[in-house]
Parts: sequence; structure tokens; C-alpha cells
Amino acid sequence: MSVITGAQIRAARALVRWSAEELASTASVGLSTIRRAEAEDGPPTITAANLKLIRIALEGAGIDFIPENGGGVGVRFKK
Repeated sequence: MSVITGAQIRAARALVRWSAEELASTASVGLSTIRRAEAEDGPPTITAANLKLIRIALEGAGIDFIPENGGGVGVRFKK
């Protein structure tokens, strides 16, 4: 499992139309954790456990995180 970036978290949250508060609640992390994670374009400076909770919440909402594959990282809805 590749590390997701703050930019991917911001984009994923926009795709599912969640507020930062909704993501924090769904992922069971603090709002400040979401804001700190989204402030970075690269890998967020939050704990690995919190990053995993955020990823699980967004994947549960139908998001697929696309790793660096020569075209850059990204997000999309799962098929």
C-alpha cells in the first residue's frame, strides 16, 4: 500500500463531497488532523495510524488512490 498525499486527501474529499468535519467524523480522527494532513501536497506529517484511518474512510466511500506511475498520483472513483 503506497503512502497517500495531502493533495490526494483533498481531492478525494472533494469527489465524495465531504466537509473536513465529515471526514474527521467518519475516520474517527480529529478535525485538526484532517487540516494538518491536507495542508501538505506531499506525504502528510500525521501518524501512520491516522493516515490509515483517513484512507480507509475514503476508500469506504468509493475512492481509489492512484500511486505514482509516471503520470503522477491521483484519485478516482472505484469501478
